[in-house]
Amino acid sequence: MANFNTHLNVAFMASGTMSLTVYKAGLIDDAGFLMCVALGTIGGLLPDLDSDNSTPIKLGFNITSFIFAFGLVMHWRSELSLLALMALWLAGYGFMRYVVFYIFTNMTVHRGVIHSVPYMAILGLGITYISYDILDIPLTASWFYGLFLFGGAMVHLALDELYSVNLSNMKMKRSSGTAMKFYQHKDKWWYLLLYVILALLVYFAPPFDDFWQQLRNPAPWAKLKLGLWPELIKNWLN
Repeated sequence: MANFNTHLNVAFMASGTMSLTVYKAGLIDDAGFLMCVALGTIGGLLPDLDSDNSTPIKLGFNITSFIFAFGLVMHWRSELSLLALMALWLAGYGFMRYVVFYIFTNMTVHRGVIHSVPYMAILGLGITYISYDILDIPLTASWFYGLFLFGGAMVHLALDELYSVNLSNMKMKRSSGTAMKFYQHKDKWWYLLLYVILALLVYFAPPFDDFWQQLRNPAPWAKLKLGLWPELIKNWLN
């Protein structure tokens, strides 16, 4: 499988290139461009959440633990003494970082259901739903956010599949087929749950037709075509 740096760099380059394309076409604004790059890069790291020793899971739990501890202190700040708040901070951080982390790593198996296409599709649609229905972000940007997160995850899974090929003698490694998967019989009940959740998200998703019609509109792509080449090269070509 590809390592952390490979996943990070490839996901960043892929999401940056695609984000710049839709940005130059006028389909997203400045903030949308930055969000698409960030979400695409994060998506490129998400499938390794089920790896106990991966950098994303350790970093993610560290950040979550700090936020959880900070939330506890802010909630009880007017009712507890300074020493009690310090103890609460340490207890909250320790609970999330060590207790919850231990439970999570023991309940998940690397390249299990988290490391699958339907799981990543759920996360992508979830981001789209939250962006549009809860955060009131415009429809086009909301769909792009979800698609970039999902696209980054697909880059991750594709890289892992590519790394499962032994190029020296063109043989498949034992890990082949365990990265980009839609179903695994030993986890059939988990996959049933995943597809039920995915079906519900598809049903309640923001309107896709309006987004698709905007993508099919030739005007943004004509604008992109006009700004494709630097003026120096355009003058030279003409």
